[in-house]
Amino acid sequence: MATDLAPPPPKAAREAKNRKAGKVPLRAALRRYRWLYLMLVPGVAYFLIFKYLPMYGVTIAFQDFLPFLGYSGSPWVGLKHFEDLFSGPDFGRLMFNTLFLALLHIVIVFPAPIIVALMLNELRVSLVKRSVQSLIYIPHFLSWTIVASLTYLLFAADFGVISGWIRDVLGDTAKVDYMAQEEWFRPLIILQQLWKQTGWGTIIYLAALAGVDPNLYEAARMDGAGRFRQLWHVTLPAIRPTVVVMAILASGNLLDSGFEQIWLMTTSLNRSVADVFDTYVYYAGIQQGAISYSTAVGLFKGVAGVILIFGSNWLAKRLGQRGLF
Repeated sequence: MATDLAPPPPKAAREAKNRKAGKVPLRAALRRYRWLYLMLVPGVAYFLIFKYLPMYGVTIAFQDFLPFLGYSGSPWVGLKHFEDLFSGPDFGRLMFNTLFLALLHIVIVFPAPIIVALMLNELRVSLVKRSVQSLIYIPHFLSWTIVASLTYLLFAADFGVISGWIRDVLGDTAKVDYMAQEEWFRPLIILQQLWKQTGWGTIIYLAALAGVDPNLYEAARMDGAGRFRQLWHVTLPAIRPTVVVMAILASGNLLDSGFEQIWLMTTSLNRSVADVFDTYVYYAGIQQGAISYSTAVGLFKGVAGVILIFGSNWLAKRLGQRGLF
């Protein structure tokens, strides 16, 4: 009788406690969800092969890399390339151009999908809502080459459609080469991003809006809240966690201006405001052959992005919001 009342051994006690708490042992979980883990293998393999293994190449940022000597034979120079970057004449201009575009993106481009999603959410005619959604999604699937070509056809000084309308209204004195003028480079970049990315960005926010409890709106209407009050006190708080997560993810791309778009819109006349870190890596590494130096520039941009993500996540938690991790 005393043996029956004796406490179970530690391993059996842990297993009983885990079963009571709903926890499944690792071996049992692998056996139970083996097909799900098998479906996970291609994704994990992709990231290991194409994302993590190539990171070994960043070691050339600390070398004077020579292709015929390879990674092991190239001489190590420590932080020399980073010192050249930070003390060089181009760093200040690159940082200003990149951060200025990032600021415009945060102020103008980032809120645009939220505003459009809120407007679409107010549409009550389902056919109109689906039609508008489909139309604004289409630009996302066009390449930046097509977007740049369309911009050229619209704003070219000689035959641009919009340029021609402006000349018809204001006269020949209003003839401006929008594609070459420095002051028009950033507005064109932001307009392109708005046209191409806004519709696609609304998908996440529309999904978040679809999860809002309709009873909250009903309760707000019973309390006398109008459409604007419902938007302010029900809709926006409901999608706030989604907005915070998207803002944290966007913060990691503040220094990532996008190579293809910037490179296609850059000319010899606007290069002073168009040069950013992404295009500078191409010019330095491919055109000038400074492989190690351009790798150091890319590594600096990547490390800064990681710091920004962790910093924004920490700030979100300090402000009482749910962070990304």
